[in-house]
Amino acid sequence: MIPNAGEENTLWTPQLAERAAKIRLLALDVDGVLTDGGIYLDNAGGEMKRFNVQDGLGARLLLDAGVAVGVITARKSDLVARRARELKLAFAHQGAHEKWACLEQEMATRGLTADQCAFMGDDLVDLGVMSRVGLAACPANAHEETRRRSHWQASAAGGEGAVRELADHILRAQGRWDEIVAAMVAGTYGHAAQ
Repeated sequence: MIPNAGEENTLWTPQLAERAAKIRLLALDVDGVLTDGGIYLDNAGGEMKRFNVQDGLGARLLLDAGVAVGVITARKSDLVARRARELKLAFAHQGAHEKWACLEQEMATRGLTADQCAFMGDDLVDLGVMSRVGLAACPANAHEETRRRSHWQASAAGGEGAVRELADHILRAQGRWDEIVAAMVAGTYGHAAQ
């Protein structure tokens, strides 16, 4: 059970910063987290998803700072594989109905413990992972039960910058924010995909 379940969880607290300082891996659900949750189908059988570039930059900044970032999603989509390649994500598990097992695999590969992992999910299917990680987060428009069981809830909705909010908090908690901003201002930060 998440320690502050049922309490106000939209504020970033010193306790959350302490959790975030330990994070070495961030796993993300896709639909409703990296996207707005909509699945757009056309008459030709094609599918479209809308991704947010600020979320993409947040993921890249974390990756550049040494935090493994990847996706674990129950659906399969060529679009997700393409986005994962564009962002050079550390892992992409699709068709994953046992999300915790996927995360355990990634933890074992890297020698990490659950308290060094964060997960952002938006619905009930994500609770099995969220209840085990060191930092469980969700977008503002997540399912009510998911919001209630998260350590922290973003002010932005899924696909609207929720992942970026979390990334920024993690980078600040790990003391990386000022150097990133300084490098961006100076124009010396390496090209980061969005």
